Amino acid sequence: MAAGLESIKALVVEDNTHMRSLLRALLNTLGVKDVGEAIHGQAALDILRERKIDLVLTDLAMGPMDGLELTRHLRNDANSPNPFVPIIMITGHTEKYRVEAARDAGVTEILAKPVTAHNLFARITEILERPRAFVRCDSYFGPDRRRHQEADMHTGPWRRADDLQEAEVR
Repeated sequence: MAAGLESIKALVVEDNTHMRSLLRALLNTLGVKDVGEAIHGQAALDILRERKIDLVLTDLAMGPMDGLELTRHLRNDANSPNPFVPIIMITGHTEKYRVEAARDAGVTEILAKPVTAHNLFARITEILERPRAFVRCDSYFGPDRRRHQEADMHTGPWRRADDLQEAEVR
């Protein structure tokens, strides 16, 4: 399982000491040896300004800066230390509106608690083997939220094949 992950520098952002230790141990088991820790989003930003980090694992709910605010800051702030860093949001709050809020903030992957080595490895593998292009528009900057490209997907300048015809009719 550890193949290829030895060179990754990860940052765990979690306010719960036991969860931070668990995530560090899981990352170590997967082969990630360079694991930094932060107890909230602001501390994470300080670390990200000091060192190059390849992967951020952050909790959703913590104070004074939670994982959503951290993600929005990393993605959108002009002084962001790395707007393209992959972010895995780890949460026990899996209600649809929270998952959508994380996605809309620019999270790369979401991982529901309880966390297992298998599920964490699957998310990291997804990020490394199938990285998504980043999208910038007025209301969003982050990984493309569309996960699957259909073989028959329209490739023209409009979102759907019939958009051009509808535009011409108006």
